[in-house]
Amino acid sequence: MAIRLSVITTRTGDAGTTGLGDGSRIAKDAPRIAALGDVDELNSAIGLLRTEPLPQAIDVLLARIQNDLFDMGAELCIPGHTALSTEHVLRLDQALAHYNAELGRLKEFILPGGTRAAALAHMARTICRRAERTVITLNQHESVNPPAKQYLNRLSDLCFVLARVLNKAEGRADVLWGRDG
Repeated sequence: MAIRLSVITTRTGDAGTTGLGDGSRIAKDAPRIAALGDVDELNSAIGLLRTEPLPQAIDVLLARIQNDLFDMGAELCIPGHTALSTEHVLRLDQALAHYNAELGRLKEFILPGGTRAAALAHMARTICRRAERTVITLNQHESVNPPAKQYLNRLSDLCFVLARVLNKAEGRADVLWGRDG
Protein backbone atom coordinates (compact mmCIF):
# COMPACT_ATOMS: atom_id res chain seq x y z
CA MET A 1 0.00 0.00 0.00
CA ALA A 2 1.80 3.13 -1.20
CA ILE A 3 -0.81 5.77 -0.44
CA ARG A 4 0.70 8.89 1.08
CA LEU A 5 -1.39 11.86 2.15
CA SER A 6 -0.12 15.30 1.24
CA VAL A 7 -3.43 17.14 1.70
CA ILE A 8 -5.24 16.49 4.98
CA THR A 9 -8.21 18.85 4.59
CA THR A 10 -10.12 17.84 1.48
CA ARG A 11 -13.63 19.00 2.45
CA THR A 12 -15.00 15.86 0.75
CA GLY A 13 -16.43 14.69 4.07
CA ASP A 14 -18.41 17.84 4.80
CA ALA A 15 -21.65 16.14 3.71
CA GLY A 16 -21.27 13.32 6.25
CA THR A 17 -19.52 10.70 4.14
CA THR A 18 -15.95 9.48 4.11
CA GLY A 19 -13.84 7.76 1.51
CA LEU A 20 -12.65 4.18 1.82
CA GLY A 21 -9.39 2.85 0.48
CA ASP A 22 -11.14 1.37 -2.55
CA GLY A 23 -12.46 4.80 -3.59
CA SER A 24 -16.05 4.23 -2.44
CA ARG A 25 -17.77 6.60 -0.02
CA ILE A 26 -19.90 5.66 2.98
CA ALA A 27 -21.62 7.45 5.84
CA LYS A 28 -19.32 8.52 8.66
CA ASP A 29 -21.57 6.69 11.13
CA ALA A 30 -21.52 3.39 9.21
CA PRO A 31 -20.47 0.30 11.21
CA ARG A 32 -17.26 0.03 9.15
CA ILE A 33 -16.23 3.58 10.08
CA ALA A 34 -17.16 3.03 13.74
CA ALA A 35 -14.91 -0.05 13.81
CA LEU A 36 -12.11 1.76 12.01
CA GLY A 37 -12.35 4.66 14.46
CA ASP A 38 -12.25 2.40 17.51
CA VAL A 39 -9.21 0.51 16.19
CA ASP A 40 -7.52 3.85 15.52
CA GLU A 41 -8.34 5.03 19.05
CA LEU A 42 -6.93 1.79 20.45
CA ASN A 43 -3.72 2.33 18.49
CA SER A 44 -3.49 5.84 19.94
CA ALA A 45 -4.01 4.53 23.47
CA ILE A 46 -1.20 2.04 22.99
CA GLY A 47 0.95 4.86 21.63
CA LEU A 48 0.24 6.82 24.80
CA LEU A 49 1.16 3.80 26.93
CA ARG A 50 4.46 3.60 25.03
CA THR A 51 5.39 7.10 26.21
CA GLU A 52 5.80 5.65 29.69
CA PRO A 53 9.04 4.07 30.87
CA LEU A 54 8.47 0.40 29.95
CA PRO A 55 10.58 -2.73 30.00
CA GLN A 56 12.27 -2.95 26.58
CA ALA A 57 10.58 -6.24 25.62
CA ILE A 58 7.12 -4.83 26.34
CA ASP A 59 7.83 -1.68 24.32
CA VAL A 60 8.98 -3.83 21.37
CA LEU A 61 5.82 -5.95 21.69
CA LEU A 62 3.60 -2.86 21.78
CA ALA A 63 5.36 -1.40 18.73
CA ARG A 64 4.59 -4.61 16.81
CA ILE A 65 0.98 -4.44 18.01
CA GLN A 66 0.66 -0.84 16.81
CA ASN A 67 1.78 -1.92 13.34
CA ASP A 68 -0.68 -4.83 13.42
CA LEU A 69 -3.49 -2.44 14.38
CA PHE A 70 -2.54 -0.16 11.51
CA ASP A 71 -2.79 -3.20 9.22
CA MET A 72 -6.19 -3.98 10.75
CA GLY A 73 -7.20 -0.42 9.92
CA ALA A 74 -6.25 -1.11 6.31
CA GLU A 75 -8.48 -4.19 6.35
CA LEU A 76 -11.35 -2.09 7.62
CA CYS A 77 -10.65 0.73 5.17
CA ILE A 78 -10.49 -1.48 2.09
CA PRO A 79 -13.42 -3.92 1.89
CA GLY A 80 -12.18 -7.40 0.99
CA HIS A 81 -8.55 -6.66 1.89
CA THR A 82 -6.87 -8.94 4.44
CA ALA A 83 -3.68 -8.15 6.31
CA LEU A 84 -3.99 -10.10 9.56
CA SER A 85 -3.62 -13.85 9.73
CA THR A 86 -3.72 -16.57 12.34
CA GLU A 87 0.03 -16.00 12.82
CA HIS A 88 -0.76 -12.55 14.26
CA VAL A 89 -3.16 -14.12 16.73
CA LEU A 90 -0.62 -16.82 17.63
CA ARG A 91 1.98 -14.12 18.42
CA LEU A 92 -0.45 -12.62 20.93
CA ASP A 93 -1.16 -16.07 22.38
CA GLN A 94 2.58 -16.57 22.88
CA ALA A 95 2.97 -13.16 24.54
CA LEU A 96 0.01 -13.92 26.80
CA ALA A 97 1.51 -17.24 27.88
CA HIS A 98 4.93 -15.67 28.47
CA TYR A 99 3.76 -12.70 30.55
CA ASN A 100 1.00 -14.53 32.40
CA ALA A 101 3.56 -17.13 33.57
CA GLU A 102 5.27 -14.35 35.59
CA LEU A 103 2.12 -13.56 37.58
CA GLY A 104 0.49 -15.05 40.61
CA ARG A 105 -2.97 -16.58 40.51
CA LEU A 106 -5.87 -14.12 40.71
CA LYS A 107 -8.00 -14.43 43.83
CA GLU A 108 -9.98 -11.19 43.51
CA PHE A 109 -11.10 -8.88 40.74
CA ILE A 110 -8.60 -6.18 39.83
CA LEU A 111 -9.46 -2.53 39.49
CA PRO A 112 -7.64 -0.41 36.91
CA GLY A 113 -4.74 1.36 38.56
CA GLY A 114 -1.48 0.95 40.34
CA THR A 115 1.20 2.62 38.28
CA ARG A 116 0.40 5.11 35.53
CA ALA A 117 1.63 2.61 32.92
CA ALA A 118 -0.66 -0.10 34.32
CA ALA A 119 -3.61 2.29 34.34
CA LEU A 120 -2.90 3.16 30.70
CA ALA A 121 -2.74 -0.56 29.84
CA HIS A 122 -6.18 -0.96 31.46
CA MET A 123 -7.44 2.01 29.41
CA ALA A 124 -6.13 0.34 26.25
CA ARG A 125 -7.88 -2.88 27.36
CA THR A 126 -11.26 -1.17 27.63
CA ILE A 127 -10.83 0.61 24.29
CA CYS A 128 -9.85 -2.75 22.79
CA ARG A 129 -13.06 -4.35 24.11
CA ARG A 130 -15.07 -1.54 22.49
CA ALA A 131 -13.19 -1.99 19.23
CA GLU A 132 -13.94 -5.70 19.40
CA ARG A 133 -17.65 -4.98 19.87
CA THR A 134 -17.78 -2.59 16.90
CA VAL A 135 -15.92 -5.08 14.69
CA ILE A 136 -18.45 -7.75 15.73
CA THR A 137 -21.26 -5.32 14.86
CA LEU A 138 -19.65 -4.73 11.45
CA ASN A 139 -19.46 -8.50 10.97
CA GLN A 140 -23.25 -8.66 11.35
CA HIS A 141 -23.51 -6.44 8.25
CA GLU A 142 -20.41 -7.40 6.26
CA SER A 143 -17.94 -10.23 6.56
CA VAL A 144 -14.85 -9.49 8.66
CA ASN A 145 -11.62 -11.48 8.46
CA PRO A 146 -11.83 -13.91 11.44
CA PRO A 147 -8.25 -13.26 12.63
CA ALA A 148 -9.11 -9.56 13.05
CA LYS A 149 -11.87 -10.44 15.52
CA GLN A 150 -9.65 -12.97 17.30
CA TYR A 151 -6.77 -10.50 17.45
CA LEU A 152 -8.83 -7.91 19.33
CA ASN A 153 -10.09 -10.56 21.73
CA ARG A 154 -6.55 -11.70 22.57
CA LEU A 155 -5.20 -8.16 22.67
CA SER A 156 -7.67 -7.10 25.36
CA ASP A 157 -6.54 -10.06 27.47
CA LEU A 158 -2.91 -9.17 26.84
CA CYS A 159 -3.50 -5.56 27.94
CA PHE A 160 -4.93 -6.88 31.21
CA VAL A 161 -1.93 -9.14 31.75
CA LEU A 162 0.51 -6.37 30.81
CA ALA A 163 -1.12 -4.04 33.33
CA ARG A 164 -0.39 -6.60 36.03
CA VAL A 165 3.17 -7.13 34.75
CA LEU A 166 3.81 -3.38 34.71
CA ASN A 167 2.61 -3.02 38.30
CA LYS A 168 4.81 -5.94 39.35
CA ALA A 169 7.84 -4.48 37.53
CA GLU A 170 7.47 -1.32 39.63
CA GLY A 171 6.96 -3.24 42.88
CA ARG A 172 3.29 -2.25 43.08
CA ALA A 173 0.50 -4.63 43.95
CA ASP A 174 -2.56 -4.94 41.79
CA VAL A 175 -5.44 -2.76 42.95
CA LEU A 176 -7.96 -5.25 44.26
CA TRP A 177 -11.71 -4.82 44.23
CA GLY A 178 -13.27 -4.76 47.68
CA ARG A 179 -16.90 -5.48 48.33
CA ASP A 180 -17.18 -2.58 50.75
CA GLY A 181 -15.38 -0.03 48.57
